[in-house]
Amino acid sequence: MRLGSFVLAAQFPGQGHGEALHRAVRSVEVAEEAGLESAWLAEHHFVPYGTCPSAITLAALLLGRTRRIRVGTAVSVLPTVHPVALGEQAALLHLTSGGRFSLGVGRGGPWVDLEVFGSGIEAYEKGFPESLDLLLSWLSGAGRVAGPGGRFAFRDVAVVPRPTESLCGPSAPFPDLPAPPEPDRAGPSAGPEVVVACTSPSSVRLAAARGLPMLLGMHVGDEEKAEMVALWGRHARAAGRTPEEVARAAHVSAGVAQIADRRVEANETLTKAMPGWLKYGLDAHVTVDGRVRAMRDPLGYTELLCGIHPVGTPQVCADRLAATSERTGITRFALLVEGSGDLATTEENVRRLGTEVLPQLT
Repeated sequence: MRLGSFVLAAQFPGQGHGEALHRAVRSVEVAEEAGLESAWLAEHHFVPYGTCPSAITLAALLLGRTRRIRVGTAVSVLPTVHPVALGEQAALLHLTSGGRFSLGVGRGGPWVDLEVFGSGIEAYEKGFPESLDLLLSWLSGAGRVAGPGGRFAFRDVAVVPRPTESLCGPSAPFPDLPAPPEPDRAGPSAGPEVVVACTSPSSVRLAAARGLPMLLGMHVGDEEKAEMVALWGRHARAAGRTPEEVARAAHVSAGVAQIADRRVEANETLTKAMPGWLKYGLDAHVTVDGRVRAMRDPLGYTELLCGIHPVGTPQVCADRLAATSERTGITRFALLVEGSGDLATTEENVRRLGTEVLPQLT
């Protein structure tokens, strides 16, 4: 079982941007100390739901501050960036970190970001497959890549740095920490790992056809995740993937983790803090075309998350993670650990996840 943290850099009411970002950075540093396998960084623009506008930039900082832990984006939003620019950055981090970087990508939402960055609503509604394929072409190890036409039409250019060159790992790893595990791959193993955030059957089909593992959101439970994994497997086999490739696909399940000596205490920690943040953060989203977006009830959503994810005593949390893995076949987790909104509480939560929950799962 591979446990990781899911880092939103959430700005809770009354907090500043710097406070939210400091807590995010510290949570990853502590995650490495506690023995967690990975940290996954979210990306948002113009809303306090998450104060990190560039997950890949924050990943670069954290890869420089750590020596063992895998750092991934969850996710870099493809419709608002050029896939070649993102591919260059991913290759750079892959090579300079010794292979510790994972690139999670997603379609994002119909937010005003599309207007600000000039990509437009079509990039969100229709352009994700085209962007993903150009990104994969850049990361495939080819020496040169040309734009396929359409939105991305450009002449043949050299891929520099080439992501399949020999890795140069950290020069001074912590002596008491193991080397980072190489993620299992359903597709080509060269270059940085690419994971696709999937929220619909069409995105599952897209990821499966390319042999890419899925990142499944914290808003859905085990039954729906199991269905998406099964659907991915069917599409992957139809695309020519072998049974072995399908079996070792390293999907990632996002969730929430809060550990306490009593289950009621863990629930109270989240129900006191998260609804205010959720309302504050989600209400700030603005759609690019004025479409109405129904937002979840903050308290009801918090209670749902507490009910389907590892929230409670260390034993309850371990049992819930084991049950999710058994039901879905997923063995990698990205767990939101900052639900309290408090730095000290977040650090303690991460430490307990690594020292009291993880040993029960290995």
